[in-house]
Amino acid sequence: MNMNQPAMKVENTKAQMRKGLLEYCILGVLADGELYPSDIIGRLKDAKLIVVEGTLYPLLTRLKDAGLLTYRWEESRSGPPRKYYKLTPLGNKFLKELHQTWEELSDAVNKTTSRN
Repeated sequence: MNMNQPAMKVENTKAQMRKGLLEYCILGVLADGELYPSDIIGRLKDAKLIVVEGTLYPLLTRLKDAGLLTYRWEESRSGPPRKYYKLTPLGNKFLKELHQTWEELSDAVNKTTSRN
Protein backbone atom coordinates (compact mmCIF):
# COMPACT_ATOMS: atom_id res chain seq x y z
CA MET A 1 0.00 0.00 0.00
CA ASN A 2 1.29 3.43 -0.94
CA MET A 3 1.52 5.44 2.28
CA ASN A 4 0.93 8.69 0.36
CA GLN A 5 -2.54 7.52 -0.73
CA PRO A 6 -5.42 8.02 1.71
CA ALA A 7 -6.87 4.76 2.97
CA MET A 8 -10.17 3.68 1.42
CA LYS A 9 -13.06 4.62 3.63
CA VAL A 10 -15.44 1.76 4.37
CA GLU A 11 -18.34 4.21 4.77
CA ASN A 12 -17.89 5.40 1.16
CA THR A 13 -17.98 1.84 -0.13
CA LYS A 14 -21.02 1.01 1.99
CA ALA A 15 -22.83 4.11 0.69
CA GLN A 16 -22.06 3.16 -2.92
CA MET A 17 -23.37 -0.37 -2.34
CA ARG A 18 -26.63 1.04 -0.93
CA LYS A 19 -27.05 3.51 -3.79
CA GLY A 20 -26.60 0.76 -6.34
CA LEU A 21 -29.46 -1.25 -4.84
CA LEU A 22 -31.83 1.59 -4.03
CA GLU A 23 -33.79 1.56 -7.32
CA TYR A 24 -34.27 -2.20 -6.99
CA CYS A 25 -35.51 -1.76 -3.42
CA ILE A 26 -37.91 1.05 -4.41
CA LEU A 27 -39.40 -1.15 -7.12
CA GLY A 28 -39.62 -4.00 -4.62
CA VAL A 29 -41.49 -1.85 -2.10
CA LEU A 30 -43.92 -0.73 -4.81
CA ALA A 31 -44.55 -4.35 -5.84
CA ASP A 32 -46.91 -4.51 -2.85
CA GLY A 33 -49.06 -1.73 -4.31
CA GLU A 34 -49.46 1.99 -4.70
CA LEU A 35 -47.64 4.19 -2.18
CA TYR A 36 -47.09 7.83 -1.29
CA PRO A 37 -43.37 8.82 -1.18
CA SER A 38 -43.29 9.19 2.61
CA ASP A 39 -44.65 5.62 2.87
CA ILE A 40 -41.87 4.43 0.53
CA ILE A 41 -39.31 6.16 2.76
CA GLY A 42 -40.88 4.55 5.83
CA ARG A 43 -40.68 1.06 4.35
CA LEU A 44 -37.07 1.59 3.30
CA LYS A 45 -36.21 2.89 6.79
CA ASP A 46 -37.89 -0.15 8.34
CA ALA A 47 -35.49 -2.23 6.24
CA LYS A 48 -32.56 -0.12 7.52
CA LEU A 49 -32.14 1.68 4.18
CA ILE A 50 -32.09 5.29 5.27
CA VAL A 51 -33.34 7.49 2.44
CA VAL A 52 -34.28 11.16 2.44
CA GLU A 53 -36.75 12.91 0.15
CA GLY A 54 -33.91 14.60 -1.73
CA THR A 55 -32.64 11.15 -2.73
CA LEU A 56 -36.02 9.51 -3.34
CA TYR A 57 -37.72 12.04 -5.61
CA PRO A 58 -35.05 12.06 -8.35
CA LEU A 59 -35.09 8.24 -8.35
CA LEU A 60 -38.88 8.16 -8.62
CA THR A 61 -38.71 10.61 -11.53
CA ARG A 62 -36.05 8.54 -13.29
CA LEU A 63 -38.06 5.33 -12.82
CA LYS A 64 -41.21 7.09 -14.05
CA ASP A 65 -39.41 8.51 -17.09
CA ALA A 66 -38.17 5.00 -17.89
CA GLY A 67 -41.76 3.76 -17.93
CA LEU A 68 -41.33 1.60 -14.82
CA LEU A 69 -43.63 3.67 -12.58
CA THR A 70 -46.77 5.66 -12.98
CA TYR A 71 -48.54 7.93 -10.52
CA ARG A 72 -51.88 9.48 -9.78
CA TRP A 73 -52.85 12.57 -7.84
CA GLU A 74 -55.21 12.31 -4.88
CA GLU A 75 -56.79 15.28 -3.17
CA SER A 76 -55.87 15.70 0.48
CA ARG A 77 -58.05 17.21 3.20
CA SER A 78 -55.00 18.44 5.09
CA GLY A 79 -52.95 20.05 2.33
CA PRO A 80 -52.00 19.90 -1.31
CA PRO A 81 -52.84 16.90 -3.51
CA ARG A 82 -50.67 13.83 -3.00
CA LYS A 83 -48.87 11.85 -5.68
CA TYR A 84 -49.18 8.06 -5.33
CA TYR A 85 -46.75 5.84 -7.27
CA LYS A 86 -47.22 2.31 -8.56
CA LEU A 87 -45.42 -0.12 -10.84
CA THR A 88 -46.39 -0.31 -14.50
CA PRO A 89 -46.53 -3.70 -16.25
CA LEU A 90 -43.05 -2.89 -17.61
CA GLY A 91 -41.95 -2.08 -14.05
CA ASN A 92 -43.18 -5.47 -12.84
CA LYS A 93 -41.27 -7.23 -15.62
CA PHE A 94 -38.16 -5.15 -14.92
CA LEU A 95 -38.40 -5.97 -11.19
CA LYS A 96 -38.58 -9.70 -11.93
CA GLU A 97 -35.45 -9.45 -14.08
CA LEU A 98 -33.65 -7.47 -11.36
CA HIS A 99 -34.69 -10.06 -8.79
CA GLN A 100 -33.22 -12.86 -10.87
CA THR A 101 -30.00 -10.90 -11.33
CA TRP A 102 -29.89 -10.14 -7.60
CA GLU A 103 -30.27 -13.82 -6.75
CA GLU A 104 -27.36 -14.69 -9.06
CA LEU A 105 -25.18 -11.86 -7.73
CA SER A 106 -26.02 -12.61 -4.13
CA ASP A 107 -25.11 -16.26 -4.63
CA ALA A 108 -21.82 -15.32 -6.34
CA VAL A 109 -20.93 -12.79 -3.62
CA ASN A 110 -21.71 -15.31 -0.88
CA LYS A 111 -19.57 -17.97 -2.57
CA THR A 112 -16.60 -15.65 -3.02
CA THR A 113 -16.71 -13.86 0.32
CA SER A 114 -17.78 -16.56 2.80
CA ARG A 115 -15.14 -17.67 5.25
CA ASN A 116 -14.93 -21.33 6.15
